[in-house]
Amino acid sequence: MKFILGKKIGMTQVFLPNGTVVPVTKVQAGPCQIAEVRADNKNGVKAVQIGFGETKETRLAQPQVGHLKDLDKVRNLRDFKVDSNAEVKRGDTITVETFIVGDKVLVVGESKGKGFAGVVKRHHFRGGPASHGHKDNLRMPGSIGAGGVQRVFKGMRMGGRMGGDRVTIKNLEIVEVHPETNELYIKGAVPGGRNALLLISADGELKLKAVQAAPVVEEVIPEVVAEPVVEQVASKNQSA
Repeated sequence: MKFILGKKIGMTQVFLPNGTVVPVTKVQAGPCQIAEVRADNKNGVKAVQIGFGETKETRLAQPQVGHLKDLDKVRNLRDFKVDSNAEVKRGDTITVETFIVGDKVLVVGESKGKGFAGVVKRHHFRGGPASHGHKDNLRMPGSIGAGGVQRVFKGMRMGGRMGGDRVTIKNLEIVEVHPETNELYIKGAVPGGRNALLLISADGELKLKAVQAAPVVEEVIPEVVAEPVVEQVASKNQSA
């Protein structure tokens, strides 16, 4: 399984070689560093935690600063399940090069928050008739309780807060990959507004850029040549 974190930039269109116009969502994905490898968490599943979105160290809490020691300071941390035989280690980097054109990806994001909404907008109710004694109830929900049970059933569709939910969309196709700008062009729409965080995953092998060890710099101590003390004393006597 391969995965990455990204940020939704906006929608545009792409012309395919056959001349077809395809609507796509432009996503800035990665690079993401592996912050932690969890071999056995509470559910007994191996997981990998990756970070995305550079931020200042002063904007993080002290536990987060300690957790990201020797790594880039990031704003978002998310976990992904991996196979037990996946060879990943802390500090490795995931880039958009792990995806190829034609991959079917699963995108998870948070939908746009729309505030309080009625049943017509939220649940697509038809509403009541506009005439013949039906005053001020064009967009009303109607009866909400059963006659014999004398209570409102759990899950009844009513007015309330709309949006701001976790949404998962499957089988979205990657149209273009731009490693030079860390961008993915995904066919169709993805949940969330601009700059929304997206979790992108697909079947396949995860490509990693291994962390490079810092080069060892040998400290060169300059050689100090001491001046003879006898000549300095003799020069002082001559001047006197």
